[in-house]
Amino acid sequence: MNGAGLLKDLKKQVTALEDDLRERSESVEEFRTRLEGEYARAREGKRTAATYGAWRDERVTQAAAAWVLGCVFVRFCEDNGLIEWPFLAGPGERLRDAEERHEAFFREKPHLNNRDWLIEAFQHLSDANETAAGLFDRRHNPLWELTPSYEAASELLAFWRRRGADGEILYDFTDEEWDTRFLGDLYQDLSEHARKTYALLQTPEFVEEFILDLTLEPAIEEFGLNPEGGLRTIDPACGSGHFLLGIFARLVKKWRAAEPGTDEWVVVRRALDSVHGCDKNPFAASIARFRLLVAAMRAAGARRLVEAPTFPINVAVGDSLLHGRGAAGIQTDLDTLFAAEGDGDGTAFQYATEDVGEFASRVDLLGRGSYHVVVGNPPYITVKDKQENENYRAAYDACAGTYALSVPFAQRLFELAIKGAGGFARGGGFVGQITANSFMKREFGKKLIEEFFRNRVELSHVIDTSGAYIPGHGTPTVILMGRNRVPSADRTIRAVLGIRGEPVQPEDAAKAPVWQAIREQVGQPGSESAWVSVEDAAPDSFCVASLVAVRWR
Repeated sequence: MNGAGLLKDLKKQVTALEDDLRERSESVEEFRTRLEGEYARAREGKRTAATYGAWRDERVTQAAAAWVLGCVFVRFCEDNGLIEWPFLAGPGERLRDAEERHEAFFREKPHLNNRDWLIEAFQHLSDANETAAGLFDRRHNPLWELTPSYEAASELLAFWRRRGADGEILYDFTDEEWDTRFLGDLYQDLSEHARKTYALLQTPEFVEEFILDLTLEPAIEEFGLNPEGGLRTIDPACGSGHFLLGIFARLVKKWRAAEPGTDEWVVVRRALDSVHGCDKNPFAASIARFRLLVAAMRAAGARRLVEAPTFPINVAVGDSLLHGRGAAGIQTDLDTLFAAEGDGDGTAFQYATEDVGEFASRVDLLGRGSYHVVVGNPPYITVKDKQENENYRAAYDACAGTYALSVPFAQRLFELAIKGAGGFARGGGFVGQITANSFMKREFGKKLIEEFFRNRVELSHVIDTSGAYIPGHGTPTVILMGRNRVPSADRTIRAVLGIRGEPVQPEDAAKAPVWQAIREQVGQPGSESAWVSVEDAAPDSFCVASLVAVRWR
């Protein structure tokens, strides 16, 4: 499959749908009334200060992306045999089968149109398995909030049936490995509006693996695969699910090694039970859910969704900084309103597209102090919406000045982890994140460093990755590791300090000199190469000097 060509074409489909849905959000009374009502409640609930037009445009983008991604999910399942019948298209004879079923549908129901046929395809996938049905949840999925016109739906269907010069279907999703990595590219670049709004950026696999080596592995060694209540891991800014997929794969492998005779579906369920994710962007969560669904099927050796049992996929749509048990929330006189309108935990109002409250009730998703492992690659942007800016500033005391989202997320990731017992330097959940290093260089990071990191949690690693080439990350980054426990007086912090950046952009970022040096030297304090040096430093040497750079004396 031509991934670059697919992405380019799907971006055009999203843009065309945005134009159509924006017009329908004004001309169709049902859509206009519902959106205007929710916007008014969101303003009253202090979730946004955006104008209605800007807020509405974001919902239009989410609906457009949902319709396109719904078709992508169907196409992947059609071509790989996860569902019985082709509805949209397919390679070889399956395209003709889809067209014949399409024609038969309208002979039986001539009063319907191509939009209904797309919905019929979504329903066929939903009917195949209860877990798959969650991909098209009518209570929360944005595609039900705004539906395209007959003309726009027809154009979308025609796109999937385009043929190449050889007469074959243009985009064939058939893949023996069921590789869903292409969805990461769709997540990042499908919509320019969403990319800017949410700072969409996927985490490269080699970075994800590095962070899991230093968080998940020691957590399992200390807590075990099945501590009381079960092992709990989360990525609260999960995007397209790279960390979630990595954790799931490792847990499946470890359960198989620990209990080689256990039924595969039991192993899959145990692994999935341990994996939690959340994202503010609905189509990010949708992609992560689909990828976990396919990974679960592949791990169990199942070929058809109808043959698979229901299994847990705990990925929610919501604001991880405000939702969940024990979230700092917005400490105002509107707490009562939040409890009534939101998820019942006194945190924040929930949009119709947010289902985080259901997961919070069922599995304590985003429960404060409840995770053995917390990992993430949070957004690095500053908060544009004035109300959101105020909400996060009130909820997270590390926020100061013109802060970037890296600051409240850095605090939130640690607060989600299990707190070390008794205030002593033992126990405590493991935390790992790659984030922008701007908080180390600018005034807004002073409170995070000098108060939160110095006194309230135990940093174990500060790894300068600004000299490494990390695809898509134009912003200089740092990897932070630690545990949610009161720091001990005699602790040290492993500092990996950059000496020289990559001389040229490497073809393979995972094998580039700087990243290789970081990976190989992180376990060797006192080592130095042409690229990085490593030392164990006293905590007091971690400070902001002149607020220009982090200095290690």
